[in-house]
Amino acid sequence: MGRPKDLSVRALLREHVLLRDLAEDELDKLGKLAKVRAYDAGQTIFMKGDKARGMMVVLSGGVRIGASSPEGKEVVLNTIHPGEVFGEIGLIDGVVRTADAVTMDATELLVLERRDFLPYLENHPDICIRLLQLMCKRIRTTSEQLEDFSFLDLRRRIAKRLCYLASTDYAEADDNGGVVIRITQQDLGAMMGTTREAVNKQLRIMIDDGLIEQQRGAIILHGLDKLETVLAEI
Repeated sequence: MGRPKDLSVRALLREHVLLRDLAEDELDKLGKLAKVRAYDAGQTIFMKGDKARGMMVVLSGGVRIGASSPEGKEVVLNTIHPGEVFGEIGLIDGVVRTADAVTMDATELLVLERRDFLPYLENHPDICIRLLQLMCKRIRTTSEQLEDFSFLDLRRRIAKRLCYLASTDYAEADDNGGVVIRITQQDLGAMMGTTREAVNKQLRIMIDDGLIEQQRGAIILHGLDKLETVLAEI
């Protein structure tokens, strides 16, 4: 998803939930500290273990947050879409990155360096509280993912993830009332912590059940209510 080219940095900051209630002069002060950076698709923003230097807001494109094993197996922990923040843990503690961040498409980021933003936070406790709320939401999401891995089989984990992706920038409506999710089996497997082959097997069962269709690089959902019935299976 792109962004209007005529938006000022102030307007970009105003769009974000952390900053939307700031006065115009405060947004201008913060805007002078922010930097816009452009990345190509598939470009690494930072790696696990890198020194954390700040927080980023996605202006356009998307970012995949993940981790890789020494054998090269990847697990996708989160996907960040336009208007969303990532890197907030490193902003607070300034230690090292806990995961890799790689662009999914050509991407623009608004970067707030820790050395500039921390003094700003000291004078704006309301933003601190919102940042804490954001971090709590991330922790809750991580806890839910751990529960899913422990209690749901792969079929139900895939169904739940597809329902979630239907509400993100991955999805668009088609002419027949379905929802097209632009994602490869490889990427879906990484989100599930499993192989493309295992995902392919479950998707074929869902196709046979009339729940989805597949196209190259996309999955078409035939009604979220039908897919949600999978989550109720015992």
